[in-house]
Amino acid sequence: MIASSPYDDRLGRIPVRARDARVLGSTTRYWDYGDPAASTSIVLVHGFRGDHHGLEPVVAHLGGFRLISPDLPGFGESEPLRDAHHDIDGYARWLRAFVAALHLQGRVVILGHSFGSIVVSAALAGRDVPDALHPHDVVLVNPIAAPALKGPRGILTRLAVFYYWLASVLPEKLGFALLRNGLIVRVMSVTMAKTDDKALRRWIHDQHDRYFSAFSDRRVVLEAFRASVSSDVSEFAPRIPERTLLIAADKDDITPVAAQQRLVTLFPDARLHVIADVGHLIHYEVPAEAAGQITAFLAQPTGDGTR
Repeated sequence: MIASSPYDDRLGRIPVRARDARVLGSTTRYWDYGDPAASTSIVLVHGFRGDHHGLEPVVAHLGGFRLISPDLPGFGESEPLRDAHHDIDGYARWLRAFVAALHLQGRVVILGHSFGSIVVSAALAGRDVPDALHPHDVVLVNPIAAPALKGPRGILTRLAVFYYWLASVLPEKLGFALLRNGLIVRVMSVTMAKTDDKALRRWIHDQHDRYFSAFSDRRVVLEAFRASVSSDVSEFAPRIPERTLLIAADKDDITPVAAQQRLVTLFPDARLHVIADVGHLIHYEVPAEAAGQITAFLAQPTGDGTR
């Protein structure tokens, strides 16, 4: 039984178009929400093992923008990369090429959630490459501010490392089945969800059941996992001059608030908003608050007067 979404009514009022772009030798499927003529376009990059559905609750609460939400290569409906590995460098190259292929006009904002925050940061830090990315503003939700293995639940991350290692050494079919095991997905979902709202928890678990295993093959997810635990945003922050908003959570099992407070000082121009009583699922549990912070941030004038 599919759990009903508390955000469907809002999302249903936003026009959406599914489109394809050829990027680094493969097809990226993306969803284009809102008014294509809006003065501000926000490109949203989802987290590890998810797809664009994860950020739809935030999209549902963002009005007046054009919102472009791709599935990461190898996940959801996007093909794996053919001309790059699924590592941080590969995903950074992909994001720069994807945004370039969109030919966006007006104000451009790049948003990354969780693993997407690393991808976005790595893409932005490449200032000297020919396809350098220069948005007007940056938003990072649940940013990975420090090495995942050193988080408040580092033991769980180490268990995850063992899980992905085991999936890599088993025969192909067994390894693939382990990666898609429903019980393990549910344990992950229960661990990360902090809400006491039973209906919302059921929907979150249903979302993870439906989309957390939507990856193309074992190689892709193993490469992406290694990327997710081998880098963090702090490596790239000093090389990101764009105005940046960090939205963090006080119960995040992956990155503690102290690491977020340190991270914000590494950016040339950044501010931090910490949401209380939520963990790593800001996009599912409190998307309205996240969207409100994003909207307020973008309403503030930049140095060149852009709004």
